[in-house]
Amino acid sequence: MEIQHLDDYSPAKLASLALAPSKGRTDSQEGRWSPPEKPPVAEDWRAINSRRNAKWWYAAFHNVTAMVGAGVLSLPFAMSELGWGVGVTVLVLSWIITVYTLWQMVEMHEIVPGKRFDRYHELGQHAFGEKLGLWIIVPQQLVVEVGLNIVYMVTGGQSLQKFHDMVCDDRCRRIKLPYFIMIFASVQFVLSQLPNFHSISSISLVAAVMSVSYSAIAWIASADHHKHNSAEVDYSLRATTTPGKVFDFLGGLGDVAFTYAGHNVVLEIQATIPSTPDKPSKKPMWKGVIVAYIIIAACYFPVALVGYWAFGNQVDENILITLNKPKWLIALANMMVVVHVVGSYQVYAMPVFDMIETVLVKKFWFTPDLRLRLISRTIYVAFTMFIAMTFPFFSELLSFFGGFAYAPTTYFLPCIMWLIICKPKRFSLSWFANWTCIFIGVPLMILAPIGGLRQIILKIKTYKFYQDYPGLNHTYVEHVLVHH
Repeated sequence: MEIQHLDDYSPAKLASLALAPSKGRTDSQEGRWSPPEKPPVAEDWRAINSRRNAKWWYAAFHNVTAMVGAGVLSLPFAMSELGWGVGVTVLVLSWIITVYTLWQMVEMHEIVPGKRFDRYHELGQHAFGEKLGLWIIVPQQLVVEVGLNIVYMVTGGQSLQKFHDMVCDDRCRRIKLPYFIMIFASVQFVLSQLPNFHSISSISLVAAVMSVSYSAIAWIASADHHKHNSAEVDYSLRATTTPGKVFDFLGGLGDVAFTYAGHNVVLEIQATIPSTPDKPSKKPMWKGVIVAYIIIAACYFPVALVGYWAFGNQVDENILITLNKPKWLIALANMMVVVHVVGSYQVYAMPVFDMIETVLVKKFWFTPDLRLRLISRTIYVAFTMFIAMTFPFFSELLSFFGGFAYAPTTYFLPCIMWLIICKPKRFSLSWFANWTCIFIGVPLMILAPIGGLRQIILKIKTYKFYQDYPGLNHTYVEHVLVHH
C-alpha cells in the first residue's frame, strides 16, 4: 500500500503540482503569486470579472449609480440653453436612443457562443480588429471614465462646500473649494483599495438610493420655489446674441449627452452576472437595465422640466446651488449628492483600475498584490484630484467631455459595432434605426465640445487657479452677455 501511495505522487506529478498556481498565489490579499519571470495565468486579481455571482438587481442599481449623478443636476441649466421645445425634444430622443444602444451592448456581450466580452474594448476588438479596436475604444473610454471621475471630484467638493456654508450660515470661516475637493478625495483614497466590482456593491446601492432621493428633493423644492416666485421667471434663452445662442445650444447638447454615460461600464457590470447556455446573462441584465431606465426617467425629466420651470434662465449650472430654502432640506440634498458621487466615482474608476493593473501585470510583469493596488490606485486618485482642483468648471467640463467622448461611446459606436457584427439586412428596420443613431451621434460629437470649450475659455479669463469658485453667478452672466 505504501508503494502504491508513493506511485500516485511520482516526480513528474510533484513537479506539475509545484508549478501549478495554488490558492495562495491567486489571493491578492495574501500577495503570494507566480515568480516575475512568468506572468500569472489566473484572473482572480482583476477588478472586473474576478467574481460572477451578481443578480439582476445588482445590474439595476449599478446602472442607476452610473447614470444618475452629476449630469442630472445640470439638466435645468441645459434647458435654459436650449429652450422648452428643443430641450424637451433632445431629452426624449436621448432617452430613447440610449435605451436602444444599451440593449445592443447587452445583446453583444455574448454574441459569440462560449465567449463573453467583459470589457468595452474587447467588444470593439471583435468588431474592428485586435489593434484598431483598441485604438478606437480605449482612448474614448478612458476620456469618459477619467473625465467623469474628475467631474465627480468637482461635484463632491462643490456639494460639500454648499453643505458647509448652509449649516454654518455665515458663522464659520469660509473655506475655499480646493480644500473641499481634497476632503472628498481623501474618501476615494481609501475606497479605491477595494479590489473589484463586487466589493463596491453595497456602496453602489447606497449611492443609487441617494441619487433618487436628492433628485426628488431637487424638483420638489424647485416646485415649491415656483409657487412663491412665478412672476419673476424668464424663459427666454440665456444668451441674447446670435453667437451666444449658438454656443449655448451646443453646450446644452453636451450637457444632455453627459447624463447618459453609463454605456461605458455596462459590459463590465454584465461581467459580474453568471451565465449558462440555458440562462444567459443578458436576461437578468436586461431586466436590471429596464428597471434602471425607469428610475432614470423618473429622476431626469422632473428635475430638468420642473427646475427650468421654477427658475427659467436664472438657474445655476448645478440646480442645488440655486436652491437655498428650506435650508435644512437643501443641505441634506447636498450631502446626499456627496454620498452618491462617492459611489459613482468608484463605479467608473474600477474599469480604469482594471486597465492600469492589467497592463502593469501582463506587460511589465508586476506582481498583482496589495502593494501594486495601493500605489497605482493612489496615484490615479491623486491625479483626478489635482485636475479637479485646477479646473473646477462644472458645466463646461460636462459639455466638453459630453460631446467629445460620451456621444460616440453612447450614441453611435454600439450601432456601428452592431452593423459590423450582426449585419442586419439593408433597408430593414434595424438597419434604419442604427444609421439614424449614427447620423444623430456624429454631429453631436463634433459640435457639442465647441460650446463647452468656449465657456471654459471665458471662465479662465476671470478665474484664478486654486481660488474659490462659487459657480456661475448672475454678475458673471451679465458680464458674458455684455462682452460677448
